[in-house]
Parts: sequence; C-alpha cells; structure tokens
Amino acid sequence: MNKLFILALAGMLTALPAKAQTVSWTADNGNGTFTNPLFYDEFSDPDILRVGDDYYLAGTTMHTVPGLVILHSKDLVNWENVSYCFDRFDFPEDRFSLKNHEEIYGQGIWAPCIRYANGQFYVFSNVNGKGLQCYTSKDIKGPWKHHNMKGNIYDLGVLFDDDGKVYAIHGYGTVKCTELEPDMSGPKEGTERVIIPEGNGVGEGHHMYKINGMYYLISTDYRPNGRTLCSRSKSIWGPYETRVITADETYGYHAASLTQVPRGTKYRIGEDGTKFGLGPLDKDATACTNAHQGGIVQFNDGSWWALFMMDFHSIGRTVCLMPMTWEDGWPMVGLKGNLGRAPRTWFKPGVEEVPSAQQQAAHAPYNRSENFDGKQLGRIWQWNHNPDDKMWSLKNGRLRIQAQPAEQLMWARNTLTQRVIGPKSVTTVELYIEGMKDGDVCGLGNINVPCSWIGVVKQNTGLRVRCFEQLTNDTVDIDIASTDRPLEKVWLRMVGDYDHDQAHYEYSLNGEQFHSLGREMPLSYQLISFQGSRHALFAFNTKGKKGGYAEFDNFTVEEPCADRSQNIPYGKTFRIINKANGRPAVCDPHGLLYFQIIDRGQGKVSLKCVDGRYVKVYGDGLPGDVRFTNSEQDAEQFLWQDYLGHDFMLFSLRNHRYIGKSPTTGSPYSMDFAGPDPARKNGSVFEWEEVK
Repeated sequence: MNKLFILALAGMLTALPAKAQTVSWTADNGNGTFTNPLFYDEFSDPDILRVGDDYYLAGTTMHTVPGLVILHSKDLVNWENVSYCFDRFDFPEDRFSLKNHEEIYGQGIWAPCIRYANGQFYVFSNVNGKGLQCYTSKDIKGPWKHHNMKGNIYDLGVLFDDDGKVYAIHGYGTVKCTELEPDMSGPKEGTERVIIPEGNGVGEGHHMYKINGMYYLISTDYRPNGRTLCSRSKSIWGPYETRVITADETYGYHAASLTQVPRGTKYRIGEDGTKFGLGPLDKDATACTNAHQGGIVQFNDGSWWALFMMDFHSIGRTVCLMPMTWEDGWPMVGLKGNLGRAPRTWFKPGVEEVPSAQQQAAHAPYNRSENFDGKQLGRIWQWNHNPDDKMWSLKNGRLRIQAQPAEQLMWARNTLTQRVIGPKSVTTVELYIEGMKDGDVCGLGNINVPCSWIGVVKQNTGLRVRCFEQLTNDTVDIDIASTDRPLEKVWLRMVGDYDHDQAHYEYSLNGEQFHSLGREMPLSYQLISFQGSRHALFAFNTKGKKGGYAEFDNFTVEEPCADRSQNIPYGKTFRIINKANGRPAVCDPHGLLYFQIIDRGQGKVSLKCVDGRYVKVYGDGLPGDVRFTNSEQDAEQFLWQDYLGHDFMLFSLRNHRYIGKSPTTGSPYSMDFAGPDPARKNGSVFEWEEVK
C-alpha cells in the first residue's frame, strides 16, 4: 500500500543543538569504576587474549566488511579498534558481493578465536560453506595472511599446547577435539575424537585454556535458557567434569521480540515484510539473552575476568566485563557470597594498584561521527557485503555512492553501515541530491530484518522524501521539489530508543527544523541475519539500470545518555521508590523516608536520612536487618549500581548482594538479593526522585 501525504512544514519539530554532542558511551565512569555494557553497540561472540600488558578482543562481523574486528585495551574497560583481519571476502561467489540475488545474510564469518603463539597472532573463524579459516600476522595491526583450512570445524576454541601441538575444540552437545596442522594448512587427518559425549549439559561457543596444568573449557548452552559452563580435565582428551559458572545474569533486561517467519514459508530477505511477525514479548523471561558465551582472562594484577556477550534488545549482542572468583578450582563468575552473578557496576581491573594519574583515560572505542574529509573511511564503517570499489568514492569532503540496480535496500550494493549506539541516540546526515537520476532512491536506513529507511526518491522530474517500513510494506511520502523548485540537499535523521525497541525518522529542508515522517516503528533482534540494528547510507535504482549518485556529508551521532555524571544524586535530597510496586521506602512507624548521599569515593556511597540517621545493615542482612544507626562511621557502604537515568541498585561491599524488598511476601527490606530479575520487578531495583 502506497500512501501519499503532503505534509505542512509546521509538523513535529526536533531542535538540533548548535554543535553536535561529542560525548559517546564508554563503560569507564571516571572514578575507578565501570558500568556494563562495555560497548552499547553490537559486538558478538567475543574472544579475549592477553599478550604481556596488552589485551585484544576479537568479534563476529558476519556479512559486513572489513571483517573480523579486533580491539585493543590496557585496562579491559577502555578499548580502541586497531585492526580487521581482511578488507573484503576473497571468495569469487556472487553471494559474498550481493550479486544476482545471492547473499550471505546470517552467514559470512563468525565466532572468532584469537590466540598468540610462535611470535605471531592467530585468528580462527568459520565461513559458511567454506569451512575453517585462519588469519595470521606478526603485528596485530596487520597485514594478515589468509589460510583457508577448510574442514567442518566452527564455533571453536583453539589451544596451543605446551608440546607444540595445536587443538581445535568444536561441536554442540557432543564436543570434539581435532588436532590442527602447525602450518595452518588444515585439520590433521584422523585426529578427531569426542571428548565430551552428548548428555553432559555442554553446549557450544567453546574457549579452551590450560591453567596450572589443568584444561578448562568454557562453553555456553541456550536451552532452555542461556548459561555458561566450565568443563575441566587433566587431559585434553578427558574425561571432563562440568559446572555452570554463571546463569540468569540479565542485568535487568528481558528478552526482546524476535523477528519471526511463519514455519514453512519460503522467504527471501528483501521480500514483502508483512510475512514477518514480531514474536511475543515476555518481560519476565530470561530466555537465552542473559550473559553467556565469551572468553576469560587473567589481568596483570592476578585477578580473573570474564568477557561475555549479552543481548541488549534491538542493539544486538554486546560485551559485559564480569569479575571472577576461583572456588574449589573452578573459575566462577561473580564475587564470594554471590557466585554466578556479577555487578553491573564494579571496580576497574587493577585500579587499586595503578595511581589515578597513570590510569588510562576514559574513551569510546570509535569515532561515530564522520565528515568524510579524510582519504579513508573511519574504522567504525563497514560495507554490507563486498562493495564494488569503482562505484563509490570520497570526493571533495563527501561520500559519493553510485546508484546500482536493486528493488529494495537489502539488495542494494555499496551500502555503507555502522552499528547503532544505545541506549538512545539521534543520527543525522546531510544528503546531496543534485546527482540523482530517474528511479534513484538514496538515504539513511536501518539494515535489519525487517529493514526501514528514510530517503529521497526521484521519479521523472519530481523529488519526494519517503519513509519505508518493511514490516508493514508501507511508504509515507512528501513532495519536496520539482524542476521549478530546485533543491541541493536534505537532512535525514533516525531517532532511536533502542532499550525500548523503537525508532522513527525525521527530515529537514534547512538543517534546523525537523519533521517526523512515518510512525514510531517497533524494532527487534533477530536470528535471520544475526545482527542488531545498523545505520545504512545507500543509493540504488529501482528501474533496473545504473542511476546517478548520492553524496553524504556530516554524519553525526548524538548520545543523550552517554553523560552519566548526573545519575547519582550527589548533593540532592531524594526519596527511594521500589520499581516492583511503585511505592516509596518507609520506616514503620516513622513513615516516609528522605535520603541524602554520603560520598565515599569511587562510586561507594552511604545513605543518610534527613533526620540525621544512617542506613546500617545488621548480621547477614536478612529481612528486618536493614535498619539505622546514629553513627556515620558505622553506616553501611554500598557500590551504587547505575541503571541509567534515575534507576539504580545498592550493592553491598560486605556480602556482595543487593538491598531489596519483596513485592509479594510483605517482609521488610533485606540485603540478600542476588540481583535483578529481567523485568526489574523483584524488589531490588529502585528509582530516586528528588525532593525539593
């Protein structure tokens, strides 16, 4: 259904600041603590490597290029992009380049394993239909050499053992070990053996380590919900014993709606989106979205850390940093008193050993905004499949994309993408339209399944701004120019609230007043392309011919939640409201309580009532043991858990549990909660409200 709306320019407006906000999400709070996630954009299947005092993180890139991203850090909290293993897929088939309706959505290259041995770096991964791949380099920044090892080995962990042998651990349920040729020419014939039989609760996503002579295999299972396991043995070949090392850690995020296609439906990724459905939303469900699958590493101060991925709604999967505790020879996620769970806000690795003046400055891993003035694209950009390098250029401070034949965005070649950033962000780009020809469609979109976009459509002599939503297969248009009303450029914008899985598009004809076009769209995560939402700059021609071109400039990303400096109510008087029932904290028979914060440094706080008393927890913190004292010295110290905005939790530095009050039992406040439930309704998540 095509709807044509001629909208008045006095529609809904959004003001753009005089200078675009430059603050970008970083987990570093600047006070010696960090708050998960490490990145508020997609980074799935993380694998961690330490070489000396340097840490490297490799992640999945699926169908986008350059491929196999590698980040570097000195403190496990602040990261920067230092390399990709390849610029483009070096396979000749059309599907790697989005030609002739062939594609690798949901395939490509995924689940890497990064290792260092023999004086060089190794990155192992799988390409669907091509088998095991390995990339080697003596320098983490490359250049990288490609070894096509073939073989049916994927989602693997690799161990370079003390005797020089190289092992790949792989398989789901039934776990296998295969020796690899030392020159990376392929698997060593006849060496594959089952090391953990089916039925032992072990899943996939393997990460193998040898620690103090013992073999440790970290893996994950997603049925019936996500959890991470550790298997250990004195021999690489087993036998292994297995324990769960983390489960149910959602940080208060429920499972998102998944894009669904009716069973038995033959589906092409660019088709009418009304065949899709958005799955049911259960805010109480953990599903398989909780922290799972990733690697572990020992920091240079001796502490151990897990870097596991977690689903953050339509953002996709990203990385959380979780402290670990060795318990009876097992590397457990979490802290003594609350093993299996981990705080969302915790102290940075090694922060007590490194003077503050020498600590790494807080910074984001990418520069997201781009003016296209350089000779190369910024590291955050990736192409959707292999691009045709003859059909795009950086010219005169703009990105130029030549329109090639395609009936829909998901089939458009030379689409340039970057991951969206959460929890909220506003992305704006200038689109120069003078080079467009009849049938051209150019603009800003969301590469996802289903996809959407806002852009300019040229038909004969007229120009329209169009909003397209694949889920409803619907368009909303507005005429903006014709031959007697020339127009040089338009401004296009996507406003996303990714924590709540929604976004809408806006446009402007002068860069100052922005008008909404289309509806507030639901967003989803999905297991069709296995990627979250991605911004896309595109140009294609719907009339089956080579068209004109679009030019893009001043791509800006604003992140209103990136500055978290006002999230803790220092210097304010406030009341505490329990998110489980919306009721404020009271003290019988004294009634409603008002609090102020005593700053203990590094995010540590004590709570003071306005009547001069302090919150103190007695004994083990059972119900009724959260009471008061008149002594500031005896006041309980908590680590404030920042849940963004005014939401928070209070994490005990004494027993590593949370203060809370059950919404169902009627019991008074206690300090024995393991963590939040997915809906944040179990009584441990609060909201502060300032009292004047």
